[in-house]
Amino acid sequence: MRRLLWILLAILTAILFLLVVKSDGTIAARQRPPDVISLMVKIALAVFVGAIVLTLLRERFSRAIETAMVWVAVALLLAVGYGFRSELREVTDHAMADYLPGRAASRSRVVEITRGGQGNFSVAAHLNSARVSMVLDTGASSVVLTQDAAKAAGLPVEVLTYTVPIDTANGRTRAAPVTLNSITVGGIVERSVPGLIAQPGQLRTNLLGMTFLNRLESWEVRGDKLVMRAHP
Repeated sequence: MRRLLWILLAILTAILFLLVVKSDGTIAARQRPPDVISLMVKIALAVFVGAIVLTLLRERFSRAIETAMVWVAVALLLAVGYGFRSELREVTDHAMADYLPGRAASRSRVVEITRGGQGNFSVAAHLNSARVSMVLDTGASSVVLTQDAAKAAGLPVEVLTYTVPIDTANGRTRAAPVTLNSITVGGIVERSVPGLIAQPGQLRTNLLGMTFLNRLESWEVRGDKLVMRAHP
């Protein structure tokens, strides 16, 4: 920085000498036009003042440069992240689905769910607008809900008629037929899905049965992954 300062001082001295010669009318008038010399003086003065400021405040300036570079980097990361937000969301969903069984990882029309520690597929679904935990049960001919899930989904449990015989872990009982406005699993949404509501105390877990699975284009179990594909 000191070497640069001395160089700038030498350049400024030379330009001032030229101005003095120009004022006598002996040299500059024949060498350079007056407007060129004036411009050179202004540039030299600006650089000279800037060099002095940088020399006196070089620590603050370096810190300011570092801070500015950090903010520029942050702005670039945000811009890139916004441009690739769909891809980042997909990667995040898949990463979380691997570590959180039951969480759906969506990709276009495909949803993947990781098997839980008890060997079953726990599914985080939305019944109408209520978030409900369910278990995949391919042996259940229908979606079957507990009383609590039915109430959360806004179904009129007080006026239901239990006429459909079903088999549960507690034995044979009866359930009430209903139609769910929608069942959402990840990016898959199926509407007007037939279901059953078990009698109070007869069912511990909500079952995601065939009245939902049969709506899909396909579904299969690949190792520890449940893969469901919706119709286009």
